Amino acid sequence: MARDTLDSTPITGVAELAATLEAGCKPESDFRIGTEHEKFGFNLSDNSPIPYEGPRGIEAVLTGMEKLLGWERIEDNGLIIGLADPIGGGAISIEPGGQFELSGAPLDNLHQTCRETNCHLAQVREVAEPLGIGFLGLGMTPTWRREDVPVMPKSRYQIMARYMPKVGSLGLDMMFRTSTIQVNLDFSSEADMRRKMQVGIALQPVATAIFANSPFTDGKPNGFRSFRAEVWKDTDNNRSGNLPIAFDPAFGFESYVEWALDVPMYFVKRGTTYYDVTGTTFRAFMNGALKDTVPDGLPNIGDWNNHLSTLFPDVRLKKYLEMRGADGGPWRRICALPALWVGLLYDDGILDQAADMVADWTQEERDGLRNDVPRGGLETRFRNRTVLELAKDMVALSREGLKRRARMSDGGQDERVHLAAVEETLASGMTPADVLLQRYQGAWGGDLARIYKDYAY
Repeated sequence: MARDTLDSTPITGVAELAATLEAGCKPESDFRIGTEHEKFGFNLSDNSPIPYEGPRGIEAVLTGMEKLLGWERIEDNGLIIGLADPIGGGAISIEPGGQFELSGAPLDNLHQTCRETNCHLAQVREVAEPLGIGFLGLGMTPTWRREDVPVMPKSRYQIMARYMPKVGSLGLDMMFRTSTIQVNLDFSSEADMRRKMQVGIALQPVATAIFANSPFTDGKPNGFRSFRAEVWKDTDNNRSGNLPIAFDPAFGFESYVEWALDVPMYFVKRGTTYYDVTGTTFRAFMNGALKDTVPDGLPNIGDWNNHLSTLFPDVRLKKYLEMRGADGGPWRRICALPALWVGLLYDDGILDQAADMVADWTQEERDGLRNDVPRGGLETRFRNRTVLELAKDMVALSREGLKRRARMSDGGQDERVHLAAVEETLASGMTPADVLLQRYQGAWGGDLARIYKDYAY
């Protein structure tokens, strides 16, 4: 998220909060695709992480991008922390450890989102290379220790960093050493949201396996295909996970609100000041618990929207749905992740088939799949099958969904072309992490410095 919101509209009750989510409903003809990806900046001279400040830091890259793009500057305490496109709706932001993120504009088709990604990466190179900076697409920093990673000057991150060790052992690793690709997709109604949420949560571990790309930590293999996914298992289970309530037949906007109300908050923003309110639930805030802590003492819609942005289930609900299970990766996978989910979720018939595929999975089975995939990847067993077999079924459905899309033609190609990276993974049976480990043990001769050359954007 590029910018924390300020909206002083008072909150009157749960129904009003549910209405903020329901406002996302739109006709299928207005469905759009919003793709986000993060990447690690590093010094080309020695592969070390880049700081925020200085002539060769994140601040310099953001300032250079500001000059190049003419986008609006986003600041925190007078320091640049991001940029917002006032016309297209996209944004650039920085994650806690300096991960450089593009939050793409809501676009009509996958060709546009892939061009957006390629254009952004070219612009970043134009600015960063003269500064001696490169960017790496992986799910986790392969060689940097947590203490080596710089802390970005965003007020919300300071609050989160103090709180994370109280609620999990790996939250700081999540903040400072992981990167992701995600896609944001629309829904037409509460029932459509429910169905997409259920399919998205059930199959999110399968997507995690397909995109698993974080097998190294602290300069050596860590025993996982996606250590990023493993990190999420012990970050803050009050606000993350596969959201069992979503599989209640009556699950809807108010259900999500009721869950979110009981998740402890991070902060409340008034003007430019962030108040640390960790440990206080939003429900308690509504009941007056912060009257002596926060000016005016009662929550508003801006507070609610900010709170929603600090919830981390595998599929997150706002005015759209966020698919959050994939590791960061090379540019082709940045295009492939939205292709996978658009094909699966944006055609009603295909969505019905995907829902049938997972309809009889139990919560215990969903938990087991999510727990086992970080280590097992595509080899993970589920019932009498492997995740590789599940992934092939999932991608076949997605491919058919992309074929059926009305807006499938652009420049002579249909959108199925963007599944190529995923289909190559399934044809080989090797996750991206397996390929990395093979290179590490083979051509690289155990020298992880090679990853900064071979996997840089």
